[in-house]
Amino acid sequence: MAALTNVTRNAAVLIKVIGKHRSFSCSTVHHGSGKRVGFIGLGNMGGPMALNLLNKGNSVTVFDVYPEAMSKLQDAGASVGHNPAEVAEKSDTIITMLPNSGHVQEAYAGENGVFQTAKPGSLLIDSSTIDPSVSKEMAALAEKKGMIFIDAPVSGGVMAAKAGTLTFMVGGPEEQFPNARAILEHVGKNIVYCGPVGSGQAAKICNNMLLAINMVGTAEAMNLGVRLGLDPKLLSSIINTSSGRSWSSEIYNPVPGVLPNVPASNNYEGGFGTALMTKDLGLAQNSATRSNSAIPLGSLAHQLYRLMTVRGYAKKDFSSVYQFLQKSENSN
Repeated sequence: MAALTNVTRNAAVLIKVIGKHRSFSCSTVHHGSGKRVGFIGLGNMGGPMALNLLNKGNSVTVFDVYPEAMSKLQDAGASVGHNPAEVAEKSDTIITMLPNSGHVQEAYAGENGVFQTAKPGSLLIDSSTIDPSVSKEMAALAEKKGMIFIDAPVSGGVMAAKAGTLTFMVGGPEEQFPNARAILEHVGKNIVYCGPVGSGQAAKICNNMLLAINMVGTAEAMNLGVRLGLDPKLLSSIINTSSGRSWSSEIYNPVPGVLPNVPASNNYEGGFGTALMTKDLGLAQNSATRSNSAIPLGSLAHQLYRLMTVRGYAKKDFSSVYQFLQKSENSN
């Protein structure tokens, strides 16, 4: 009889615990492994990210304006939506990876946008690089609908997107960071909380401005060395064991043939486009103006990449600044 009483008591405790979890799940959308994730924007970065989410056991619904991009993910096991609203309808977490602020506004607040069908409690993660003010605007609209909007731009490039080792700079409510991290860990290695909504974008803008400055400097140094008769691989090895070392010289060298599997060795195809870098430098310039910050090198880099976009380099990887410098000199 005592044993039966103990069993009854243990069962009651178990039911009470389960009841607590059930009441939690009724009011909150769960996020984490094996969940329903929507992904909007399947470009050079978004495509590999969505594929990694699939490979980690999530149910993924995708949308992109280019049907061929969706077909690749569909062949890998993803479902396809006809617009962002349809993706949101089938998802608990939505990730967007889009070219600019206007695309983000349309994807979320447009006629067939995420806000039309996403459920209250949905986690909305924007990994695009956009103006921080737009992130705040989208977060305010999401809050009115009972949704959580987080900005989480990325760094690492296409190679890191494919390898699932991206760095995410996250801005949003701190209490929602664990939920965001549980999803982003499927596509990234370093998930960093930066502060309120817009903080992730601020960190990304600063990072990309420095990246552009470093790439221009690396291209100039490598070009000068080659013109002085140095072997580019030798010069690269010296720089990378000396004080001039940077990500642009060591991991993403802009000289064709110095490194395999980088855009420079593939006619500057793939990677991070010059037009996108120009856009990011414009965001940095706007932010610098608003905050009264001096960015002389950032402004010069912006001017250089703007010139490249109108000289036929818009779709080439931003490391093509090396080629641009060479051709500019040869035309003199």
